[in-house]
Amino acid sequence: MAEIISMPQLSDTMKEGTVIKWNKKIGDQVSEGDILAEIETDKATQDFEIDTNGILLFIGVKEGETTRVNDVLAIIGKEGEDISHMISKLQSSKKEKNEVNFNQKNLEKNKKIFISPVAKKMAKKIGVSIDKIKGSGEYGRITKKDIEFYEKTELNKNILHSSIRKKIAKHLTYSKFSAPHYYLFSEINADKLMNFRKNLNEKLSLEEKISFNDIIIKAVAQSLIKHPDMNVSWDDEKIIIHPNIHIGVAVAIKDGLIVPVIKNADKKSLLQISKEIKDKALRSKSKKIQPEEIENSTFTVSNLGMYGIESFTSIINTPNTSILSVGSIVVRPIVKNNKIEIGNVMKMTLSCDHRIIDGAKGSEYIHSIKNFLEDPITILF
Repeated sequence: MAEIISMPQLSDTMKEGTVIKWNKKIGDQVSEGDILAEIETDKATQDFEIDTNGILLFIGVKEGETTRVNDVLAIIGKEGEDISHMISKLQSSKKEKNEVNFNQKNLEKNKKIFISPVAKKMAKKIGVSIDKIKGSGEYGRITKKDIEFYEKTELNKNILHSSIRKKIAKHLTYSKFSAPHYYLFSEINADKLMNFRKNLNEKLSLEEKISFNDIIIKAVAQSLIKHPDMNVSWDDEKIIIHPNIHIGVAVAIKDGLIVPVIKNADKKSLLQISKEIKDKALRSKSKKIQPEEIENSTFTVSNLGMYGIESFTSIINTPNTSILSVGSIVVRPIVKNNKIEIGNVMKMTLSCDHRIIDGAKGSEYIHSIKNFLEDPITILF
């Protein structure tokens, strides 16, 4: 008997999915373990692995279309099996929904629309149907002002939000308005940091080159060892102290940003951190990273130095209680031994959740990072 394959819930927060690519076409044999399709969730694009055998008889969601979890994705059965009754039932259900929408539109269309002569002329000129415009005048009368407002705000190019963009918006809005943020600013002398990286990379192959970000992540992890009270999360009833140090690294992707996690970063060498970041950043941008690789961070680093940004603040990546924002290294006059010299400086900002991280605690932590980066050889011990 034919089996209906539903849109799977590929993450704990997934409510709908978008089919990016079908790897099988109608009539193809599918076997348990085959990758049937690539599906974009609110977190990443994932391979959907089928757990049944048979022939792909029906595709319910086209490439690029979005549907809710548990809606019909496909039908798999025996070769030549008659599934017309199943398709008919699905189409009937869709037809009922469409008829409801059609009737609602007709009711709206039959409503009398009041519009001033000037507004009517303007609407005709810009080529817009007046039933799309909400009037602000008496009895909903459309005025010249309404046409001008519509032309200004509605005739722009619209791009539908991706699942990832919706998730980012929801997550950051929650963080910003639930966690009382405050910010600590610090500047480091980056001369030794630059020499340290240069000396390391002279001994490494092109593929193994260490970035400034790799060193910063190691310094952040080492500082969390010294300040375990920063490696925490807020709960309404308790403070959660994390036994492991998992550093989230903000990575820019086409639809926004994603935060792959370097698990147990304090126990990994610079070279291991570097290789892992390169791999996860590459797979993040191609949407091949897995959900478990972007979960359970205990602290986050966001670095915009490569974009020439000298300093900035970041929204905390909850349930973390802090995030470090790192700017570019710039050359400028600095004071050394009471003399003005040319040096390299880098600015950092630590965003903290004031419910759990007080100013003194946050200050001690960012000072620890500063010490490691101004004498980076110490992060190796």
